[in-house]
Amino acid sequence: MISRSLGPEFGGAVGLCFYLGTTFAGAMYILGTIEILLTYISPSATIFKAEDVAGETEAMLNNMRVYGTCIIALMAIVVFVGVKYVNKLALVFLACVILSIFAIYAGVVKTAFDPPDFPICLLGNRTLSRHNFDTCAKFIEVNNETVTTKLWSLFCDSPSLNATCDEYFNLNNVTEIQGIPGVASGVLIDNLWSAYTDKGSIVEKKGQPSVSGTEETKVGGLPYVFTDIMTYFTMLVGIYFPSVTGIMAGSNRSGDLRDAQKSIPTGTILAISTTSFIYLSCIVLFGACIEGVILRDKFGEAVNGNLVIGTLAWPSPWVIVIGSFFSTCGAGLQSLTGAPRLLQAIARDGIIPFLQVFGHGKANGEPTWALLLTACICEIGILIASLDSVAPILSMFFLMCYMFVNLACAVQTLLRTPNWRPRFKYYHWALSFLGMSLCFALMFICSWYYALIAMLIAGCIYKYIEYRGAEKEWGDGIRGLSLNAARYALLRVEHGPPHTKNWRPQVLVLLNLDSEQVAKHPRLLSFTSQLKAGKGLTIVGAVLQGIYLDKFTEAQKAEENIKSLMGLEKTKGFCQIVVSPSFRDGMSHLIQSAGLGGMTHNTVLMGWPQSWKQTDNPFSWKNFVDTVRETTAAQQALLVAKNIDSFPANQERFSEGHIDVWWIVHDGGMLMLLPFLLRQHKVWRKCKMRIFTVAQMDDNSIQMKKDLQMFLYHLRLNAEVEVVEMFENDISAFTYEKTLMMEQRSQMLKQMQLSKNEREREAQLIHDRNTASHSAAVLKCDATATAPEKVHMTWTKDKFIAEKHKNRETNMTGFKDLFNMKPNQSNVRRMHTAVKLNGVILNKSQHAQLALLNMPGPPKNRKGDENYMEFLEVLTEGLNRVLLVRGGGREVITIYS
Repeated sequence: MISRSLGPEFGGAVGLCFYLGTTFAGAMYILGTIEILLTYISPSATIFKAEDVAGETEAMLNNMRVYGTCIIALMAIVVFVGVKYVNKLALVFLACVILSIFAIYAGVVKTAFDPPDFPICLLGNRTLSRHNFDTCAKFIEVNNETVTTKLWSLFCDSPSLNATCDEYFNLNNVTEIQGIPGVASGVLIDNLWSAYTDKGSIVEKKGQPSVSGTEETKVGGLPYVFTDIMTYFTMLVGIYFPSVTGIMAGSNRSGDLRDAQKSIPTGTILAISTTSFIYLSCIVLFGACIEGVILRDKFGEAVNGNLVIGTLAWPSPWVIVIGSFFSTCGAGLQSLTGAPRLLQAIARDGIIPFLQVFGHGKANGEPTWALLLTACICEIGILIASLDSVAPILSMFFLMCYMFVNLACAVQTLLRTPNWRPRFKYYHWALSFLGMSLCFALMFICSWYYALIAMLIAGCIYKYIEYRGAEKEWGDGIRGLSLNAARYALLRVEHGPPHTKNWRPQVLVLLNLDSEQVAKHPRLLSFTSQLKAGKGLTIVGAVLQGIYLDKFTEAQKAEENIKSLMGLEKTKGFCQIVVSPSFRDGMSHLIQSAGLGGMTHNTVLMGWPQSWKQTDNPFSWKNFVDTVRETTAAQQALLVAKNIDSFPANQERFSEGHIDVWWIVHDGGMLMLLPFLLRQHKVWRKCKMRIFTVAQMDDNSIQMKKDLQMFLYHLRLNAEVEVVEMFENDISAFTYEKTLMMEQRSQMLKQMQLSKNEREREAQLIHDRNTASHSAAVLKCDATATAPEKVHMTWTKDKFIAEKHKNRETNMTGFKDLFNMKPNQSNVRRMHTAVKLNGVILNKSQHAQLALLNMPGPPKNRKGDENYMEFLEVLTEGLNRVLLVRGGGREVITIYS
């Protein structure tokens, strides 16, 4: 019930606790059986004998351990041989219990006119133990001569009348009263109120005359009746509670009922009503018939160990003895029968992997392995041996089970789950909630430390099932509760930008998939995990090109692959696959619509298109630049990771190194915040943060450094600050030539109308000429510039067709003019800045673990898109790991907490 209502985690945790409770209940019933056997049926059968009164309790516990182990083995064999014999004996056990109850009521009625002779001896108001004396008097007359009794010898140093005796013994009289005065005696008034005592206190009768001595005398060794444990309300509740733990018996056997929906409510309510009446009436009647000192005399020492309720019952004490023996024996058998089946059911659910072996059994389904484990756990309860120590453990596990049953009912009602349709018309969720609250309160009332231990055990099992357990979808109420809570939270979240103090990157990760629908760059997810550290929103998006009806299967496969990769990389978030006729539109859809309500992304993370110069790359430079423009339009931050495959995995650890921030333009503080977030993760924790800012010749570098250090101090960020000065020297021949090559390539591709082979030949020709002219320029300028790189042609089919129609009238004379053209001066200036800045960055950050740079925006004129890519390429050339950062147009870091 709990598993299907509250989920497999709660069901497994509470189910195992319920199993342990049922198993320990079996141990408690067996201990009760042994106590009845050794105390009332056959006291001579004890193996361990006590040498003195103090050792009696320990000897009794040892006897219970030995006999209990034997009886567990015998019961386990009976259950293993066949449960049908246990079920047949159940009727016999029930008959014994009913007969015993009627015998008690008959005995109570009899005491009204003929109470039994059941004397107890008091010294003053103190109850005396009858083990070592028989006559309740200090001295008696024998042949007209006063003779001291055995009781005198216990309190005095000699049998003579002038002996030195205990002061309290001298000051108080010895009286004998009836232990069971009867229901008409009015003893109920004396017993009505509580009389809790400390451990080792003497059991005293209220209202009895008593004279205290002038000095406190030692009572140890004197024949008083002492309490063996400290009594208080909550402890007594814990001991008493297991007697009412059978209310779920009908539900546990629901598989054997013809109409469970009808039988369980009726049977359970009748069982509760019957047992409540019997328990409460017996408590009141015992208080009305029996002296309080007898009720508090746990082991019956004041009455020579006789069974008090047996003496009260009619017609014979043996009715109670035999009835109690068989009822406890039967209850133990039922526990050993039911607990293995409960464990087998949990194991067969498959929610706890290591328990699956206990789901197997004999050919007829009998849980052999589960029975063996149950017997072993039951043996632990037997070795504890003390009923008072075992009972609170049971109470915790049973109370926890009942609490979660009530919680399950309340949750299903409050969630208005469509399939929750209780047939019982008097049901109301408030009753379930009240029951749950009472169970929770009782757990701590009985024993707060046992309650904490039980909750800790259940919590560990819950987390284990959550972490390692098999996933089960039973439509549980917790899932419904989570959906309601999520809906409520989403409605509460402001649909707008959060305050700067609360801002954190909510990342949309754009993945590129290969033909097998597997992510090409899984390190993007590793980097996301390191950046997020499990906090905030992460959406992992990917685009499939095509029509959704045709690509539905591939989309599902891609989603499974990405979710698997997210689990591997420990990326907590959501996956979203978009099928679109073009990659460009798909990316646009993701940027616009990913997220829900206020839970939307504010940052886009993507990889640098390494092969942007190749024609067969689906994620071409046009797509990349358009994505940059769209994130800017949407006021979202953009992170572009270059050389992403060289970024560290989550298992790696940097023992040293730097995270270098090149702060050229203020972008709202993104460049400051990202290294701080990264250093929260174990991978980057030992890296130090350095901030570089660039100054021109006319800037005050010293003041700039001081201002930046003060800014970081207010932000509470630890970082080294360095101001790098860039001098306006002459533009190198290499910069001029690189710009010219870039522009020539663009113009050439616009004007050419040649076949593929001819294009390649012409491209090689241009390359050769450029190399020659560059060498001449170097010699002429007497400069030591590096030789230019090999020219990569950028060409796509779409571009070729478009330019072919656009420039159909252009003749080859335009192509010949390429070698005479001069580069655009603004492009030369940009390239000069990129080359110079790249040189400065390489000088400082070539060996840094990560370099963060401001990412300049794309040009407004789309004709310069390809040049923009070239500038970015030159800017980051030679760096190992680079993160280009473009802010979202708002402040993301503040000096306020």
